Amino acid sequence: MTTTIDFDPIVLHDFLDAKFGRSDSFALQRISGGQSNPSYFVEHGVQRMVLRKQPNGPILPGAHAVDREFRVLEALYPTGVPVARPVLFHSDPGLLGTPFYLMERVDGRVFTDCSLPTSSCTERRELWMALAEALAAMHTVRPDEIGLADYGRPGNYFERQIGRWTKQWLSSSSDPIPEVDRLSEWLPSNMPLNDGTVSLAHGDYRMGNVIFHPTEPRVVGILDWELSTLGHPLADLGFCAIPWHTSPNEYGGILGLDRAALGLPSEQEFVARYMKINTACAPLQPFHKAFALFRFAVIFVGIADRARQGNAASTNAAELAPLARRFAIRGLEVIEGKHEL
Repeated sequence: MTTTIDFDPIVLHDFLDAKFGRSDSFALQRISGGQSNPSYFVEHGVQRMVLRKQPNGPILPGAHAVDREFRVLEALYPTGVPVARPVLFHSDPGLLGTPFYLMERVDGRVFTDCSLPTSSCTERRELWMALAEALAAMHTVRPDEIGLADYGRPGNYFERQIGRWTKQWLSSSSDPIPEVDRLSEWLPSNMPLNDGTVSLAHGDYRMGNVIFHPTEPRVVGILDWELSTLGHPLADLGFCAIPWHTSPNEYGGILGLDRAALGLPSEQEFVARYMKINTACAPLQPFHKAFALFRFAVIFVGIADRARQGNAASTNAAELAPLARRFAIRGLEVIEGKHEL
């Protein structure tokens, strides 16, 4: 755990006393691992919660949208999609320096290494299948039926996303990365035809952003909804397939590992489990995976930029800067069909 707290704990304690009744029992602990919105474990009386807030300092317009995170939790919680129970949203930055929200704490396991070294061979496959099932369950919920019809702009999702992330890349203070430029040029010319599919798109759905049951291979909480919007389900599925295209030293991928010996599924098996539930989804193509790798490369660029400005939520943010180029290279390899999966 990192111990840095970017607001006055006494102010939060007083706020919670006013909301839920006075309690001398109060604890606050920063959660490590997040690269974007600072997060904290909060205990107030019998309540065990997680606080998510924007980082202090200047931020890009539309980034770190904790209000959108809270809205999607409120919409999804009644559906049975595994998300934490939302508690409250506070929009006034005057209290803790930025807007924030509270959600109920979900106990369980988080795996940041996609090879799942602490699990048995049998459980590794089951955990990956559970990850696919939870994603498919989220995508089968119709946004218009849960009050999210206006959560984003339907249609032309990939065109708009490529434009957004390319713009963010071009506005970065990063050193030149030719591989990112090549991907940004290839993607617009190779988009599949728009099939009209619209779903809730998480935007950062991966092994490290879900909580599994403490003992069962079952997702009990999907985390980090900051980038969520209305979009195409294959954007999330392509993003979740990144580990089959990145090595263990590239944010914990599984490329190059002996998957059969470790009990890890193939990409095809993972995608097939997803498609078994979301039966209306079109096939996953190299474009979707290359787009996912491009977008993650630009995200790493943004993390490095914030680290230089002193606004990164994670203490190891500067170490992630080289991954921008590595992920762009992997995206070009996907286009060239270099990985047998």
